[in-house]
Amino acid sequence: MSRMAFLRAPALPITRTSWPVQRWIPLVLPFALPTALLAWELTVRAARVPVYLVPPPSKILGVLWVERGLYLQAAAVTMGEAIAGLAIGMGVALGLAVAATFYPPLERAVMPLVLLLKAIPLVAIAPILTLWFGFGPIPKVLMTALLTFYPALVSWMSGLRAVDPAALELMRAWDASDWEIFRYLRWPSAWPYTFAALKTTIPLALIGAVVAEWTGASDGLGRVMWLAQTNLDMPRLFAAAILLAAISVTGYALASWRERHIAWWRS
Repeated sequence: MSRMAFLRAPALPITRTSWPVQRWIPLVLPFALPTALLAWELTVRAARVPVYLVPPPSKILGVLWVERGLYLQAAAVTMGEAIAGLAIGMGVALGLAVAATFYPPLERAVMPLVLLLKAIPLVAIAPILTLWFGFGPIPKVLMTALLTFYPALVSWMSGLRAVDPAALELMRAWDASDWEIFRYLRWPSAWPYTFAALKTTIPLALIGAVVAEWTGASDGLGRVMWLAQTNLDMPRLFAAAILLAAISVTGYALASWRERHIAWWRS
């Protein structure tokens, strides 16, 4: 076959094999959680595991329903602290990332301090903040801000630099200012990293608020968990943990939903 005939030859069709597992996964997933709960219930009852070790799901759900007012109030307190700390942590991280973009030596001066703060154990910071600021919401908000600051800072610094080199050189050839490069090139490229930071920091915000509540609080899910652990009340402890997990998964799902609508070009 000559070279021209080879180039004119039609390309072979590319067929995709449809794996059966890809068809069955959407049908199986809705039944996975009820099946796991049913297996948990039957195993605990068959083995006669004490309630103070592993309670059955029916007992946990019963506590959640009977004491729903208490859990809703505690969840509202914890969520308020987590949202406030998340906003502060991400706001400071965004300001520092933007400042480092316009003035690169700032990163070399600040990052060692940030890494040092990140290396300090969380359980060592929470009691100090409680002693300094009391049992109110301030230490919980500060703990959440400290815990979410570093992941947000790293994500935004990576996003503001993840620009197309050709587009950057083109804007520089057009004599664009640093502000114009930031507004039309760097900031749009950072949007996907923003949602990646959100999906990472939302569970961390809840963890920070709960850990701070364990060291001293008058309300919140951390307080409920601490009282339940002290009294060996495992159903209430599991109920608070399940509620925290549900809030975390909901926050992650909302961040993913907003990402699909705002950063639509990624799809």
